[in-house]
Amino acid sequence: MGLTGFVEGGIASIVAGCATHPMDLIKVRMQLQGETSAPKPTPYPAVQTLRPALAFRNTTQSTLTAPESIRVPVPTPQVARAGPIAVGVRILQQEGVGALFSGVSATILRQTLYSTTRMGLYDILKKKWTDPNSGTLPLASKISAGLIAGAVGAAVGNPADVAMVRMQADGRLPLAQRRNYTSVVDAINRMARQEGIASLWRGSSMTINRAMLVTASQLASYDQIKEMILEKRVMKDGLGTHVTASFSAGFVAAVASNPVDVIKTRVMNMKVEAGVEAPYSGALDCALKTVRAEGPLALYKGFVPTISRQGPFTVVLFVTLEQVRKLLKDF
Repeated sequence: MGLTGFVEGGIASIVAGCATHPMDLIKVRMQLQGETSAPKPTPYPAVQTLRPALAFRNTTQSTLTAPESIRVPVPTPQVARAGPIAVGVRILQQEGVGALFSGVSATILRQTLYSTTRMGLYDILKKKWTDPNSGTLPLASKISAGLIAGAVGAAVGNPADVAMVRMQADGRLPLAQRRNYTSVVDAINRMARQEGIASLWRGSSMTINRAMLVTASQLASYDQIKEMILEKRVMKDGLGTHVTASFSAGFVAAVASNPVDVIKTRVMNMKVEAGVEAPYSGALDCALKTVRAEGPLALYKGFVPTISRQGPFTVVLFVTLEQVRKLLKDF
């Protein structure tokens, strides 16, 4: 108990966050696909003027006339959604290899604040609530510990989270509209000055909800699956068990958190200008507008890179955590 859990969790989280940052960036770009803050389209967004083939000119010799043109609605073409590979290739072609690590400084700060807090607090609650006689902790208690730890961690790390989303999304904007933050410190300073201190906690309700879901599903499921593997003697307590339990935990976390993550990304990334109505009034408004405009499956945009990132992230997180625990235990 004490600071050990925070140190172990912080080191493991920073390593995992940096290792999977490119997939996280691709996920953010995919989640912003199809987003629009334009006014609601009219029933006929595009109109084409056609002249009838048998139209007669209006002359003094003839009274037989026909309209010179007909207004025919032309449907707006649907833009194809790019997959994770296409998005990644586009980033490389248009922005260069370094763009895959845009916002990595914010990722490091976010993991330092958010993940260190949630991992350390979860460890404290888990040890506190474990039955001293049997040495076991029910799944419900693990989930409760995850929910509490995730909420506190998210509240602490939200400013870095907002900065990370904006820095990752900046490259998709036209040059004139880019924020061009030089670092996470620059991003936080400019947001505070230009948009107010409250902007640093924009989308915090969604961040907290997502963090509660991720922490509860990720940490609780890892502990539960690992215990089941060891109890049934499927594998010994080693790398194989850690990888299996952590990848399973990553999948559970991705399924549970992706809808909240999409809304969080859009709310955090929206531009708010003085005298101009914001694209979204809040998380619920963003969710409703997203579903109405793009359908329910829009809430699972970026799921492939989410699971592609969440799986390796969780594997690296827990494998690193187990190794760090062993190292610190030997001291």
